Formats: sequence, C-alpha cells, structure tokens
Amino acid sequence: MEKQILVKSTVGLHASLAAKIVQAASKYSVDILLHYKDKTIDVKSILGLMSLAIPSGENVVIEACGDNAEEAISDIATILSK
Repeated sequence: MEKQILVKSTVGLHASLAAKIVQAASKYSVDILLHYKDKTIDVKSILGLMSLAIPSGENVVIEACGDNAEEAISDIATILSK
C-alpha cells in the first residue's frame, strides 16, 4: 500500500519531526518505506529520514506492507501533514 503525502512543516523534515515519525512507525511490525526523489529509506531510521533533508512543500510517498499497513501510513501521514 502506498500514499503520497505533502510535507507541510514550515521547516521541512527536521530532527524532532523525524523523531516523531520513527516513534510512530516503531509501534507497527510492518515494513515502512519513504520514497523521496530517487531515494528510499526505512522510516524507522532517524538518520535515514534526516539524511533526506526534505524541505517544506515537497511530496513524499510512504509505502507499507503488512497487517497494519494502512494504519501505519495514516499515522505517519498525520505527522507529516501538520
């Protein structure tokens, strides 16, 4: 399952936002990937998220596979869309 999400944070994907995403993703026993431009990272990796340096207003794609994939994507989308 995939969902495209607009990063709305005025400062983009920064350290505290990345930490919130990792914390939310870690609640699920599913594989969750984030695709940005030509890069793909594991959403449970704070260093991976921060290495992308995603600015505000950019679109990313979240992909998850497993029993709770839809719920996991929804939680992460909520964080990125604030």
